[in-house]
Amino acid sequence: MGEGAKRTFLGSVGMLIGAHVSIAGGLPNAVARGIELECDSIQIFNQSSRAWKPHNHSDEAVAEFCEGIESSRVGPVLIHAVYLINAASLEHEVRTKSLEALKAALELGDRIGAAGVVLHPGSQKQQDYEQCMKAAGEAIRECLAETEHCPLLLEDTAGAGGTLGRDLSELARLVELGGEDERIGLCLDSCHLLASGFEVRERKALSEVVDELELKIGLDRLRALHVNDSQMPLGSNRDRHASLGEGELGNRGLRVFLSEPRFEGLPAVLETPGPGQSGTGPDLAEVRKAKRLRREGLRNRKRTGDRA
Repeated sequence: MGEGAKRTFLGSVGMLIGAHVSIAGGLPNAVARGIELECDSIQIFNQSSRAWKPHNHSDEAVAEFCEGIESSRVGPVLIHAVYLINAASLEHEVRTKSLEALKAALELGDRIGAAGVVLHPGSQKQQDYEQCMKAAGEAIRECLAETEHCPLLLEDTAGAGGTLGRDLSELARLVELGGEDERIGLCLDSCHLLASGFEVRERKALSEVVDELELKIGLDRLRALHVNDSQMPLGSNRDRHASLGEGELGNRGLRVFLSEPRFEGLPAVLETPGPGQSGTGPDLAEVRKAKRLRREGLRNRKRTGDRA
């Protein structure tokens, strides 16, 4: 389906809530899992999340996947780049492997018409900050130049020492260093925002965060959301996802986040640990809960107007 598969639905009415699903057993299985979880969007890894070895998806598997998406309720598809990638690395071997892995993800994104490849921008690893930022920018430019049309979505980080993308100013700089290509977008994670010091549980405070994003980067670059609760408190700089309602955001904060008006039309993917922090990932009950919390948040906004 390739170029014709761009069913990204961006700008459509309503938030497109879904989940990260496994491709175990073959790429087409991800569609069935998304349907089973009543997803309006899905996210996948294009290969093992913690290994360099690429997965070669056959033309037949890609065609079956695309046909399944076309005939299902599932809308946008996100690909999460593997965790080993460090686009900011100054070490030759790590950098070479990182660029190869990122290009592989973008190439699959081109083939399936993905709404974007989500990338953790990278880490300094005790190296010079400015050199690492420039290295990340160079990596972004190279990977976009050697692929066709799939967007690259930079994900905000929780702010642990050495990681890049810890705040909106740093993300804006990465967009600039990446050449400000129109394919560069953002994926905001509710857990990471809270952990890095952004108050996203209160309506007015979240609105101010989105105002800052609009000012520094532009809302046109916001292409996706990750919806996760946080085990760790505001400003902890620790990335520990919790299942919805079981963390520091809680049901109240998630209602606020999921009903933010300027998030309308975006794919919003759950990456939670699953029932009881099981590590199995979000289940049907949790996807349904996210949709319920959004409905409740919208009703609260309608009832109270602009009041927090």
